Parts: sequence; C-alpha cells; structure tokens
Amino acid sequence: MDIESLNTFLVLANTRNYTRAAAQLFVAQSTVTNRINELEKELNLKLFARTNRNVELTAEGERFKEYAEKVISLTNASLSEISSYKKFSNHLRIGCSDSIYEGHLAPAILYHHKNYPDDSLKITIGLSSHLIEQLQDNIYDVIFTYLPLTNSKYHCEVYKQDKMILVTDYENIKYEHGIYRQELIKENYLMCNYALQDVGQFIRGLFPKYHQFALEIDDCSKIIPFIFHSNNYTFLPSDTAIPYLESKRLRNVELLDLEPPVINSYMICKKNKYQLCCDTFL
Repeated sequence: MDIESLNTFLVLANTRNYTRAAAQLFVAQSTVTNRINELEKELNLKLFARTNRNVELTAEGERFKEYAEKVISLTNASLSEISSYKKFSNHLRIGCSDSIYEGHLAPAILYHHKNYPDDSLKITIGLSSHLIEQLQDNIYDVIFTYLPLTNSKYHCEVYKQDKMILVTDYENIKYEHGIYRQELIKENYLMCNYALQDVGQFIRGLFPKYHQFALEIDDCSKIIPFIFHSNNYTFLPSDTAIPYLESKRLRNVELLDLEPPVINSYMICKKNKYQLCCDTFL
C-alpha cells in the first residue's frame, strides 16, 4: 500500500466515477482501475460497489476512507514540515474554532507573523470535536476549542473567558431599555450551541422543552449575518461582538432578570510545544 494508491482511492471515493477520477489525477482510466484492484487485493476487502455508471463505497470502504484521509493528511503535514526545516526556525500546526480565531487568535497570529518571520504557522479552521480528534492523530501541534481535553499527553488550559451578551440589529430598538426572560423567549432567537458547553445548556434552558429555533448553528461567527437587518436575537461572546457594537451594526440588549454564564475557550497542545505556544499566543 502506498500514498499514490491511497490518493487514488480518495479521489475515486469523492468523484464516484472512474472517468472523472482519471481526469482529476491526469492518468488513464485503466490506471485508476488497476490501482483500486491492487488495493482491494492487498486489503482483501471490497471497497467499492459498481453500478452502471458510477461506484459507491461499501461499508468497508467508508471505514477505510477515514483511515486513508488521516494517513494522507499526516503525510502531507509531515513532508511539508520536513521540507521547511532549512527555511524556518519554528513550526506550529494550529487548529482553531472559527469564532475563537475571529474573536481572539487572529491578532496574536498577525503580530507573531510580522515580528517572527522565521517561524512557520499553518492554521486550519474546524469544529472543536474534530480538532481534538485530529490533535490526537498528530495533525496539529496546538488547537483552540470550546471543549477541554483530559489526556496526560497534552497540556490543556483555559485560553480566554468571555461574558455572553445578547445582541440584535442596531436598528432594532424594541428593547433598548432591557429585556426580561419571558419577553426574550417570545422573540426570534437564533441558536448557537457553543459545542454544548454550559452556555448552550443555559440558552436551551431559557426556552420551553423541545423548542424549535428558526436557525441553529454550531459556530457563532456564522450566525452574525442572520442578525443584521432583522429583528432576530442571539447570544455572542463579548469579544466577538465588540467590533460590531462599535461599528453600530449590532446592539447590546441588557438582560433584566438573567445572568448568563461565561464561555471558556481552551488551548490544548503537545507538551513539547507548550513554551512556543505561550510565547506565541499568551
């Protein structure tokens, strides 16, 4: 089994068509067929089920796809790091939740990039649960998530704490003097679960059991556009909301009978990268 075979498998798994896979790989269709046949023979598994025009992954193929993606990702990251040793002094592979990046990490990354040009930073945006899994698969050196990790192989600490604030469009002045809980649950609230931290549970607890939200999303930075030019409401971490409050695109609605929790974000890193992470981000 080699990287070329794994890459061919992944391209075919994504295109579901031998002709399109061959075109994407710039090889003959027979080459794709031979590579897949050899891979199935080596594994003694049926990876694809053939139809008239296309192919579909078998159950074994679906499981093997997860393995192949991890191997390709790790190989590419390792080769990239090895090839840059002569050029850069330090290397950090960073995974980060989008909202943490926008609210906190971006200024630190910009400062470090400008002031330490001999360091190589590779940044990937993802979901907290996926980032934790990929960190343990050695895809990243450090991640920033809304979920902690209890594992003796890694250092985990609170990176930032944000007070949650209720916001709406700046032109919506319905509750300019504040809002009570019973008023809020009657309004158009858009839900972000914050990786089901206490914050997510707190917000769900405000509403009746099994309440259906008009929009639910797992990244608060993606929910902001739905607040503009509307009468919708949502909770945001204060640091995420501040730029929009200062530019008068969002309005902070005071809570009259509620005290929302604080949301934690975490820095989780390999122990041998902790000092470099502290120098870079803390």
